[in-house]
Amino acid sequence: MKNIPNFTNKKILVCGLAKSGVSVAQFLAGQNAQVTAQDTKPTITEETAAALSHKNITLYLGKNPDEIIRNFDMVIISPGVPFDLPFLQQARQLNIPVWGELELAYRFCPAPIMAITGTNGKTTVTTLMGEILQRHNQKTVVAGNIGIPFTEYIGKLSPDNWVVLEVSSFQLETIHHFAPKISAILNITPDHLDRHKSMEIYRYTKERIFENQSEHDFVVLSYETFSAAQPKCSTIFFSAKQPLKTGVFLENGIITAKMPNNSEKLQILEISKTKILPENALAATALALCVNVPVKIIAETLQNFKGVPHRMEFVRQLNGVEFYNDSKATNTDAAIKAIEPLTSPTILIAGGYDKKADFTEWVQHFGGKIKHLIVMGETAEQIIKTCQANNYKQYSQAASMADAVNLAHKKAQNGDIILLSPACASWDMFDNFEHRGDLFKELVANLKA
Repeated sequence: MKNIPNFTNKKILVCGLAKSGVSVAQFLAGQNAQVTAQDTKPTITEETAAALSHKNITLYLGKNPDEIIRNFDMVIISPGVPFDLPFLQQARQLNIPVWGELELAYRFCPAPIMAITGTNGKTTVTTLMGEILQRHNQKTVVAGNIGIPFTEYIGKLSPDNWVVLEVSSFQLETIHHFAPKISAILNITPDHLDRHKSMEIYRYTKERIFENQSEHDFVVLSYETFSAAQPKCSTIFFSAKQPLKTGVFLENGIITAKMPNNSEKLQILEISKTKILPENALAATALALCVNVPVKIIAETLQNFKGVPHRMEFVRQLNGVEFYNDSKATNTDAAIKAIEPLTSPTILIAGGYDKKADFTEWVQHFGGKIKHLIVMGETAEQIIKTCQANNYKQYSQAASMADAVNLAHKKAQNGDIILLSPACASWDMFDNFEHRGDLFKELVANLKA
């Protein structure tokens, strides 16, 4: 039984005024809380101001709330707010609860939740599961880190709905009772180590997605990464590398499932008929079978699913050169997955915000595939040093995306590919990876033959 809080007249500080923070502030004001909305930026957009103004929400802008933190009964932080800031440490010392939007919305959500996390593939699998479940249950909604705050749906849901959530490690830092009916961790590779400090902490944070699940719930896990895991809930493994006694795997190129308590082996679809990475197709199949979605619906949706924007998205062909936007490759593992299937000579545009990643393995995948590398952003010098250490000499540095696109265009020949797959986050030069990818597409569209 969920403990649904009563926020009437509670003094609550909401930190971070991006989408989820604004949604949280509005929701809490609707619960008759006394809300103060804080952001380190000194000003907010007219749109944000309009969304908050008629709710009697107090604004505290331009600095962290160190001086006022003891005045509050609770703090709700946005995912982008680091969990170890001094004012949050002070709040915990004062026994002031610190939540995130995920925990808040969960407490008020009457519908079962499917929560999906992992270093790579979250958005693809979340979007795909939304399409599969909406065919099975039209009352399915998709929210979370994918772009629509979870709190946007609270008050509109019933037990007949399903909620499919993309969940980040930043959101999992602040859970307390959050317990989805079905969860998934698609993979774990080095990422966000500037925030989590070590792979051990990063992995532990991801694994929190199933820490409150019961024996009546399911978790879907990569066999290669989590075969030793022992969650309290039922575990369904998936593997693209080997057959499994139970789980979802490839057999003779066919997505095959052998679920617990079911002697029948299910053949879903030939993997060659999908347009996404095999691991993502297998994970989605496992998640769908946990909800008893018919095989026919799973197979048809997998076959028709086109993928998501900014993930190996075809942009155009010009003078025999194909342009692809993979701006969502915000870490080296995602960028390696983009390189591996390439068969044409490729000019790669990469670099960006420094998340303390090691670029060695990524550069080592260039051989025979990347004819020229164009780097930009904070990590440019580090990437160049890694190239030099690995005897890769075909690189240039660009000052901007426009410079990078123009340089790539000049170097490209008929039959080449120009690929934006940064291997880095976007925050040094762009608002987010969508902003980066959209600019790339705009610049490519404006190129002349």
